[in-house]
Amino acid sequence: MAQPSIDDMTHQLTQHHMQQSEKIETMYLTFPVEAELYGVAIAKVTEIVGLQRIMSVPDVPAYIKGVINLRGKVIPLMDIRLRFGLPEKDYDDRTVVIVLQIADAPIGLIVDGVNEVLDIPDDQIDRPRSYAPGDGGSLVKGLARLDDRVAIILEADLLVDTSEITLPQVENV
Repeated sequence: MAQPSIDDMTHQLTQHHMQQSEKIETMYLTFPVEAELYGVAIAKVTEIVGLQRIMSVPDVPAYIKGVINLRGKVIPLMDIRLRFGLPEKDYDDRTVVIVLQIADAPIGLIVDGVNEVLDIPDDQIDRPRSYAPGDGGSLVKGLARLDDRVAIILEADLLVDTSEITLPQVENV
């Protein structure tokens, strides 16, 4: 399957956001990580951008690679592979940043690429039992049955513990 361009994916996202129906609740942006397919709710995705210069920030978890300045907004970047405990991979021309809006703040997910936006009705998503320790909930919202494969639907709000990536507040002097 040919990898869609960033422009194609942005256009597709824009079209989905413009729909005023409830259908947006069942739309997911899918992306591969290793051999698995993952998805995040399209309602959380604001845009997809190419990888750009990353500025390092001290005292953040290893999976936070730093920040980017995207049209005047400072956006922390999370390497999804590192977040999932997978080995780091060199970034290439297919690497993109999925910008999500979580808890009133943007965060960028560095992923190997994006696949497509899929309409996955709730009756195709099996809710997993919670395997997470404690009461914090699981990153996995559900497992979507798609023809001959399964997509792991992520709970975007739980991907980031905002207390772990609080960037220092800078006051104007």
